[in-house]
Amino acid sequence: MSDLREETLLKLSIAATLIVAALGVSMGLWTGSRAIVFDGAFSLVDAAMSAVSLLVLGLMKSYALATARGQRLEARFNFGFWHLEPMVLALNGVLLMAVAAYGLINAIESLLGGGRLLAFDLALYYAGAAMVICFAMGALGYRANRHLNSAFVKLDAQGWLSAGALSAALVVAFALAAVIADTPSAWLLPYIDPAILALICLVLIPVPAAITRRALSDMLLVTPGDLRARVDAVARQITAKHGFQSHQSYVARVGRAEQIEMYFIAAPDAPARPLSDWDAIRDEVSAALGNAGPDRWLSVTFTADPKWSA
Repeated sequence: MSDLREETLLKLSIAATLIVAALGVSMGLWTGSRAIVFDGAFSLVDAAMSAVSLLVLGLMKSYALATARGQRLEARFNFGFWHLEPMVLALNGVLLMAVAAYGLINAIESLLGGGRLLAFDLALYYAGAAMVICFAMGALGYRANRHLNSAFVKLDAQGWLSAGALSAALVVAFALAAVIADTPSAWLLPYIDPAILALICLVLIPVPAAITRRALSDMLLVTPGDLRARVDAVARQITAKHGFQSHQSYVARVGRAEQIEMYFIAAPDAPARPLSDWDAIRDEVSAALGNAGPDRWLSVTFTADPKWSA
């Protein structure tokens, strides 16, 4: 049900994003505002990556189901599709930062060229409507993600709030332009649009950085400290309780998946046990670790030769 809810949110987000993007690009070209064109382009990139996220979610959902398609996917991709999630998140973050950097370059170029006049009244109407839509979608995403805890939904909601902040800045800038239009400060009007675009881009560039950094860590299989501490605590407890000589563990977090390998080294002369005893210890390890589900990959191995744990 959580996957279905996740897909529903992303589909709604894509539809809303396409509407905002189409309005932004057309209104930006009509009024001559590069800031509004950038707003539309930013939304288009966000919509494209939301569509890719939706595709990955569909693959992950199909893989987990006991259907003919799920069985075919499992036969071709034994380790699942978890690795696609950080790849999509990293690509999304890099693209959003690249779009913002390109917008900043355009804004600086326009400022150095003397700026440009535009129809501030029409631009103000668009910015106000876009701001309401963006903040509403962002609030919806963050509220739903309290239960879903999805990196996809989190990044999507973050994108909506960033777009809403961009639109809010446009509202302030265009309202200011309307106020000073008939004053001695009217000479500033050509510079308002590129100046606000530059400011927005400077603010937006670092926004996806945290998620991009986390995604890259997942792609590189950087060991997460919290997961390592939890696994080691359980390993020490099992080692002491069942009289093993030592233990070794390897952990990684790939998107929403936890990958855990645990090795328990027994004494070479330890008495033999029925296979059911070893399976019971595995069940004990699984229960102690918690978070059992389709997104956890757990392997528990028992050996008397330490080389098999290295």
